Amino acid sequence: MSRPVLVDSSWYIGQARRGRDPLRDLAPIAESRDIATCGLVLCEVGRGLPERAHLDRFRAAISVMLYVPSDHRRWEQTLELAWTLDRRGVVLPVQDLHIAACAAHIGAVVLTFDEHFEKIPGIDVTDRIF
Repeated sequence: MSRPVLVDSSWYIGQARRGRDPLRDLAPIAESRDIATCGLVLCEVGRGLPERAHLDRFRAAISVMLYVPSDHRRWEQTLELAWTLDRRGVVLPVQDLHIAACAAHIGAVVLTFDEHFEKIPGIDVTDRIF
């Protein structure tokens, strides 16, 4: 099986804004890769869903994904990444840095439309998986 794919909230939101069903779009990818998530993505996407039925469907999909826990070590990695990049003049949202730390922890590719991830060293980023 190929490397896991950690799907960033910007990808879910971008697909929905294009009138696409992000969960349906992930189904073919899930045939050959693990789809991963973390608590920040869960909250960022979930809070924007307009109806309880959409939230319930999203939660059901998340429940079968590879979940990266945001324990103390992930937050320490996030802090180290933020501190190092800040010293280089690259100041990025902590949410993106934490999602990147989660992706790095499991060796995942980040599926995103957010260009911030391209500024994070050691993170493989794409806006589509073939």
